[in-house]
Order: sequence, then C-alpha cells, then structure tokens
Amino acid sequence: MSQCPCGSSLPLSLCCGALHGGQAATSAEQLMRSRYSAFVLGLGDYLVHSWHPDHLGTLTADELSRSDTRWDGLEILASRGGPHDETGMVEFKAWFVEGDARHCLHERSRFVRYQGRWVYTDGEQDPAPLRVGRNDPCPCGSGKKFKKCCFE
Repeated sequence: MSQCPCGSSLPLSLCCGALHGGQAATSAEQLMRSRYSAFVLGLGDYLVHSWHPDHLGTLTADELSRSDTRWDGLEILASRGGPHDETGMVEFKAWFVEGDARHCLHERSRFVRYQGRWVYTDGEQDPAPLRVGRNDPCPCGSGKKFKKCCFE
C-alpha cells in the first residue's frame, strides 16, 4: 500500500483515497488534506467536485489535472470546522517544485458546507499572522480557549 500524500502516515486507501472515492469529509481539514492529495495525484475531477461552484470560475478538471508542478509536502498550521460546523478554515503550507526551484504556498483557505458536504471556497495567500487573545477560541479548532490549549 502506498502512503497518503497528505502526510498523515496512513495508506492512501484509508485516508484521502476514501474521499477521492466518494466518502464525505467530516472536517474542513480532512477536505483540505484530500484536495492536496488530489493535486499531487492529478485528480482534476475530484478538485472540481470539492470546490464550491460559485468560486470555481472557469477552471476545468482537465486544467486542474495537468501541471508541471511537483508537490513536495504539506504542513497544517491551524484549522477549524468539524462535523457540526457550517464554516471552516485551514491554514497550511504546501511545498512544491517547479523547474529547479522549491517554493512554498502559504494559504489560509476557507470552507463551507454546500449541499451537506464540505467544499473549498477561496483562500488568502501569505496571510497575516493570526492574532489570538488568551481568552479567544483556539485556532486549532479544539473548542477550548487558547490559554487552555495551544498557548505556551
């Protein structure tokens, strides 16, 4: 079995492959990981299916499948949006190689529920750092206050 490209250390078939095959994502982060894997694997149809139609524009599955980009790693920095939420956010860094140069895409992506499933809407590249107060909800999505969770 091959390891999933999303970095989970699970086999593809037990991770993002299940979503590529039709299983619904249970969180915005799970959808984000599956979309990254779809870019790695050239699964343009899945990318179109997991994109909100109002935000897709004129992109086609064929255009999304073809690329000279070689994706080279994913790091999730923060996420929120679980099974009972209607909106979500995932901040990530994705490394890729084009030609002889390695680059990093840093994005804060937005997700919503559409027709009962998580879909990607849009994102902000190179976002300003999250400003979180001690008593604010933790940006990791745990539901706890920041000071009781990831604050150190």
